Amino acid sequence: MKKFNIQAPNKAIEPLLIDKINNLTKPKGSLGTLEELALQIGLIQQTLSPALHHPQNIIFCSDHGIADEGVSVSPKEVTWQQTIHFTHGGGGVNFLTHQHGFSLKIVDAGVDYDLPYERGIINMKVRKGTRNFLHESAMTEDEMNLCIERGAEIVKLCETEGSNVLSFGEMGIGNTSPSSIWMHLFCKIPLAQCVGAGSGLSTQGVNRKLQILQKAVNNYNGDRSAIDIIRYFGGYEMVMAIGAMLQAAEDHVIILVDGFIMTACMLAVMQLYPSVKDYAIFGHCGDESGHKLLLDTMGAKPLLHLGLRLGEGTGAICAYPIVDSAVRMINEMESFKKASITKYF
Repeated sequence: MKKFNIQAPNKAIEPLLIDKINNLTKPKGSLGTLEELALQIGLIQQTLSPALHHPQNIIFCSDHGIADEGVSVSPKEVTWQQTIHFTHGGGGVNFLTHQHGFSLKIVDAGVDYDLPYERGIINMKVRKGTRNFLHESAMTEDEMNLCIERGAEIVKLCETEGSNVLSFGEMGIGNTSPSSIWMHLFCKIPLAQCVGAGSGLSTQGVNRKLQILQKAVNNYNGDRSAIDIIRYFGGYEMVMAIGAMLQAAEDHVIILVDGFIMTACMLAVMQLYPSVKDYAIFGHCGDESGHKLLLDTMGAKPLLHLGLRLGEGTGAICAYPIVDSAVRMINEMESFKKASITKYF
């Protein structure tokens, strides 16, 4: 597996950042989460005047062998249909990227279809869908390593285009299943608390999904290391997102974390390099069963709770204006001294 040099941000600048934030023309702490975000971003960028440049949303797309077991109410072909639909500009993620000034990159990590790459889809296909982890490993070690490398490559591309803040999304019918298993195995939470309705399963469907996933976990006979669990149950789009998150953290790029699947990817990343969390801003708590519990277990504080469960990066993009406000606060508010105002706290 590709090695990354990921260190926690240097805390030497922290007292100066706190002093600057505390001496803006407001009562100490009165801007709450904006102050916390400004401190985090200042630490990531190692500056008292952080800036956000060229935000981009990257959607990694892939199919899953486990989808053949009927763990999703949506048919498998929706993966390739939606992947192409994003290129037309009419998807859920499209209006949000337009609204908030994001560029959009659509990456084929393993869609089971011959996609029209001439429409701007980036071809990083590893294979046409993972294998069915009910019966065997979803991917080989070589495929996993390729996903990590290609995810990192996409981030490097974004950096050459001037980006220092990235959100990651996904498209892959069935991908709540590997996410639930990662949550179960990494957090030691009963599987029943990790499995939800995905794109709309009935109660009966959720129960059947739980039975299938429990059987898959029971069939697993790997060494239970983090990397083996990632390989055995993961999706190509998910492992590619892991590689992207690792590269972003190494390069001190802000990571905007989306919903349940991307939170599960961040959980997996933290098993390998715990300091990656220092570079992550969790956009929202979605309505997929298990997401709030997962966030709580990770000690993550989401910015929004809007009842979203679409994926694609939509929740992370919705949260971006709050991040932007935090950066504007630390840069545009005057200090008490400059404004000739007596401190009133």
